[in-house]
Amino acid sequence: MTTLSDRPGTALLVIDVQRGVLEDAFNRDAVIANIAALVERARFEQVPVVWVQHSDEENLPLHSPQWEYVAELPQADGEPVVHKKYGDAFEATDLEERLAERRVGRLVVTGASSDACIRSTIHGAFTRGYDVTLVSDAHTTGDLSKWGAPSPELVVAHTNLYWDYTSAPGRTAGTAPTAGVSFAAG
Repeated sequence: MTTLSDRPGTALLVIDVQRGVLEDAFNRDAVIANIAALVERARFEQVPVVWVQHSDEENLPLHSPQWEYVAELPQADGEPVVHKKYGDAFEATDLEERLAERRVGRLVVTGASSDACIRSTIHGAFTRGYDVTLVSDAHTTGDLSKWGAPSPELVVAHTNLYWDYTSAPGRTAGTAPTAGVSFAAG
């Protein structure tokens, strides 16, 4: 039900599943396994897989080992990689163009970090007119509790909770576990 005209397609968005981001992430191995299963299914169903890769000078310098995607998630030839420097994967990137050329109006979102780039991107997509499904067991975050944040499992749970209750005219938001994800429109 996207508000974007002539955009019936769905894409799987894999955000920042990079070595430096997932080093100490909550439920790391299970999240990566769920993302891998979704990538395999998307490829089988000929659903575009779009990879998002963050860089910054301090923690994720370009081409550093920390900047690389985790080894468990190899990218296939022809799958677009969107390089970003901000939380919202749409900001100052070519993500919108990559999705438009594939006629995508619905995103299935996975990756890291739940309380930063995931939140920024799902909100950015939703306000731009996309339908957005967050895969409830395929996103994660690190432990920032020593700086006053809730524990990682609570961050993930809260992100899932509020995204299930997000609404706006002409768009849909919600979550689904990996096993319940459908790449079909609507």
